[in-house]
Amino acid sequence: MTDRPRWGWTLALAALGTFLTALDIVVVSIALPTLRQTLHASLADLEWTINSYNLVFAALMLTGAALGDRFGRRRMYVLGVALFTLASAAAALSTSTGTLIAARVVQGAGAAVVMPLTVTLVADVVPRARRAMAIGVLGGVTGLGVAAGPVLGGAIVEGISWQWIFWINVPVGVAVAVLSALRLRESHGPRPQLDVPGLLLAAATMFALVWAPVRAPSAGWGSAEVVGALVGGVLLAAAFVAWELRAAHPMVPVAYFRQRGFASANAVGFLQQTSLIGSLFMITQLFQVGMGYAPFAAGLRILVWMAAPVFIAPAAGLLAGRLGNRPVLLAGLVLQAVGLGWLAVATGDAGFGYGDLVVPLVVAGVGISLCFPVVANAITDVVPFEEIGIASGANKATVELGSVAGVAVMAAVFARSGGYADPGQFVDGFGPAILAAAGIAALGLAAAVFVPSRAAAADSDAITAGVAVMPDPSRR
Repeated sequence: MTDRPRWGWTLALAALGTFLTALDIVVVSIALPTLRQTLHASLADLEWTINSYNLVFAALMLTGAALGDRFGRRRMYVLGVALFTLASAAAALSTSTGTLIAARVVQGAGAAVVMPLTVTLVADVVPRARRAMAIGVLGGVTGLGVAAGPVLGGAIVEGISWQWIFWINVPVGVAVAVLSALRLRESHGPRPQLDVPGLLLAAATMFALVWAPVRAPSAGWGSAEVVGALVGGVLLAAAFVAWELRAAHPMVPVAYFRQRGFASANAVGFLQQTSLIGSLFMITQLFQVGMGYAPFAAGLRILVWMAAPVFIAPAAGLLAGRLGNRPVLLAGLVLQAVGLGWLAVATGDAGFGYGDLVVPLVVAGVGISLCFPVVANAITDVVPFEEIGIASGANKATVELGSVAGVAVMAAVFARSGGYADPGQFVDGFGPAILAAAGIAALGLAAAVFVPSRAAAADSDAITAGVAVMPDPSRR
């Protein structure tokens, strides 16, 4: 089960799935100014172009993980990639913001199946001693997708058309689906039955909690719609917990959330992603709207920020295996907060240029790179081997909730001070928005101090919480 050819293929195919889903979070960002002009999109339309994907991605993440555990991880991975590929073709054929947003919803559903299963498929075949490295590679590929998005998207939007940012997914998706069906090992989770009420409650809870920040910039945080969504989300979350406590085969053992390691790692993932995606939403527009660069030129300049995970994330996984998860996460969040805060200050000076932004972008990029793989590694360290699929799904759902919150929060802060009338007005709103992103990353430090440094400490937490730790075959 742990031979190198088997896990080499698994890691490669999981990495490609990770790349596709990560790329589509970012590649659309570089096209936002073009979509605003060609499809006559408003600020709300632009937000929905990003958030329709992230909303469904977050709402269905636990469902995707549970379906993989019940019906077969390989089978559901192939179906998820196929759905994502078909939706990409539909997005490319869109002629209005409405049809584009609808296609992005379906893309998000496919991604919600693909993303949580990547970690599960890899953890199933990679030996424990090499698991941190393998997850680090997945983090590096996520970084590659994020880094390639602005450059690839800029080149496509400027050189061909915006539709090709979606067409490019199709041949890659077909190849991944076919090779996955042929090469991946089938595996299942420990639950013999699907927890249908739990699935429905989890999806409804995530949808309500995500809907509130998505609609807040337009409707207002004090509106009946937003307050109602938040209250409804809290009530649904309570109903979900109550059901899971009495379900014969719960989709998420509630005891995990009483673990220091599991709860704190998820909190770090949420806050770090809120800061990252919110700042990405603003920075991709800064280079085009605020500084006047064409899409491809903007993508190249963003590369100093977003390319760091390609090189740093695999090393971060190894570093976490040697030093522990906590110190690496603390270092990453500090650098992310400092870099973004520095960027906000730099853009506040009249006549700033690209050269003023390079160092803060690099600092923030290194910080982000340290966090990517280590959060996932911290999650897999604190749960029984057989529960990695569900735990990964819970973590990915939490992270995607952060993605949606990031766009909503930064857009709301930006709208208070800035706008799109001219470059100066955009920059006026950019500074406060990026400063808010820096503050959110700094807030993550309060959660990171509770992340156990070592897997042994995490296993102790699991036992203390009353979770039966099942044997990991790769530990023998």
